[in-house]
Amino acid sequence: MEDKVAEIFRSLRTQAAAYCTALVKWLVLAIIVGVLSGVVGSLFHHGVDHVTELRGEYPWLIYLLPLAGLVIVALYKGTKTEGQGTNDIFDAVRQGKPVKFLLLPAIFFGTIITHFFGGSAGREGAALQMGGVLGYHSGKLFRLDGQDLRTATMTGMAAFFTALFGTPVGAAVFAIGVISVGTIYHAAMIPCLAASLTAFGISQLLGVEPTRFAVDVPPLDAKMVVFVAVFAVLCALLSVIFCETMHFTGHQFSKRFPNPWIRAAAGGFVIAALTAVLRTNDYNGAGMDVIASAVEQGTAHPAAFLLKLIFTAITLAAGFKGGEVVPSFFVGATFGCVVGPLLGIPAGFAAAIGLISVFCGVTNCPLASIFLAVELFGDGGLLYFAIACGLSYMLSGYSSLYSSQDILYSKLKDTLLK
Repeated sequence: MEDKVAEIFRSLRTQAAAYCTALVKWLVLAIIVGVLSGVVGSLFHHGVDHVTELRGEYPWLIYLLPLAGLVIVALYKGTKTEGQGTNDIFDAVRQGKPVKFLLLPAIFFGTIITHFFGGSAGREGAALQMGGVLGYHSGKLFRLDGQDLRTATMTGMAAFFTALFGTPVGAAVFAIGVISVGTIYHAAMIPCLAASLTAFGISQLLGVEPTRFAVDVPPLDAKMVVFVAVFAVLCALLSVIFCETMHFTGHQFSKRFPNPWIRAAAGGFVIAALTAVLRTNDYNGAGMDVIASAVEQGTAHPAAFLLKLIFTAITLAAGFKGGEVVPSFFVGATFGCVVGPLLGIPAGFAAAIGLISVFCGVTNCPLASIFLAVELFGDGGLLYFAIACGLSYMLSGYSSLYSSQDILYSKLKDTLLK
């Protein structure tokens, strides 16, 4: 009997030591990755903001966009990272593929150049790539094994996303859920959350304001629930259109302009021409000011969501750098301003619902979308956001912004697709 009790205690001590060792290991790594992501992310955030201001002061810079495209092509060729992007980070997590460190400076400066000269792109594509690189190579320094390297990569993704947007919980849940839809990497939750909170603190110390919107949420009402549900169905359709437009435009540009130099110059010329014709720079850069106006003031041009989609699809298809998530925010928010009031939803609130619903539809991440909505808009409209995200996820089919994203389970019943 005594031997059995002693054996149980030895087993408990062994398990406790293993858990404590793992916790300490991940907390140390998360803090390191969080600090690095917070510092680099803050520099990147301020850099994008600064060049956006300069572009506003010197609107003629848009006419240099074709030349900027050539510089980006040269940058990627010089760093030997041509063709690499967010999908490679996903492959690093799911398949354990290596990630080149030089992808970090390539996407950092490539995105800055894109925003400086007026390309239409977001920032989160750069965040996932730079964060993934920092997480992966930090894990290599710690001599982590293959599976732990994947967790380290997700840790960097979450931390860098937080450094730019100030949404630690949404970023952590997004990082562990976006790679393989239907599978959540629960073991990565604490590392991702710890890194996100560290990056959040560092970015605030370095003057990065978290992204927040003031929105008036209508009282909970059965009629409003129905209106929001109908609007979410329309957002699901818009999500499909968004993804298919991005993929179709990318395919067509690659097919018609196989030479990357010509492709970049041609895309830059088209964006510059469209900007000149429309006589506005609302659709250049990320467009965060337009998003804020849509959500907080309920105002947007009726065709803004279509024009932003066109600008973004051409920009990224031509080889300029950035991401699609902030443009999806723009498209959803401005779409809400137009369609929401027709359904009886206040324009500003419809913009918030549209922003999060389209994001959910294009990324296939309903839980992350709900957390993100609470961090961006507050918890007053939690039930509305949950309904909208659930319907947008279910009805957006299997389209995705990311070709390397695995959708493992059916959206209609609990069965494996693969």
